[in-house]
Amino acid sequence: MSEELISIYIMGKRYEVPPSLTIMKAMEYAGYKLVRGVGCRGGFCGACATVYRTAGDYRLKVALACQTVVEPEMYIAQIPFFPAERAPYKLDELEPTFETLVQIYPELLRCLSCGTCTKSCPQDIDVKDYMAKAMRGDIAAVADQSFDCIMCGLCTARCPAEEAQYNIAILCRRLYGKYLAPKAEHLSERVAEIEAGKFDEPMREIRSLSDEELRQRYNERDIEPA
Repeated sequence: MSEELISIYIMGKRYEVPPSLTIMKAMEYAGYKLVRGVGCRGGFCGACATVYRTAGDYRLKVALACQTVVEPEMYIAQIPFFPAERAPYKLDELEPTFETLVQIYPELLRCLSCGTCTKSCPQDIDVKDYMAKAMRGDIAAVADQSFDCIMCGLCTARCPAEEAQYNIAILCRRLYGKYLAPKAEHLSERVAEIEAGKFDEPMREIRSLSDEELRQRYNERDIEPA
């Protein structure tokens, strides 16, 4: 038996869709051809940031369209890109300090610690907490806590202080990766091997293969046990 359809509103227009669909699939069911605001469809890329309201609830809610199931009388609007401030900088010219964070993103100090950013995060990241650590200059902690950020912009979209939390976080991850993280010796060794030309001949061989030969080589490769 087919599902009984429910009413939802996409960009203000009413549609009848099956209740088991995600917002993204419901939009496609309604006839939308998604050429932007869609990426991995698995909740990892952050491209399908969406705002919505449900029947009888005054609150504006946020979610990823590929991970959220539709509800009756849901009002939906997508924000695949949020125009948050993204400061220009050259990583090689920076130092991993609190002063660097404030110089590049002075709005960091406007944080109200209200927690709206944390409530908005589809990855369940404690954004408020890593922002508190950023205000203490703990770059390593910010990098660690924000590691799963998918840059969807929903925290910034809801922030009453109009901060760009996810851009501050990625600055911390870059500073940590370049200046603070322990160096991986095996990576340095591999880079040296590449620069010495160790893999030039194997790469030439691979580039000479046909598509069918490449597929066969791929399927016959050694795979580490799970």
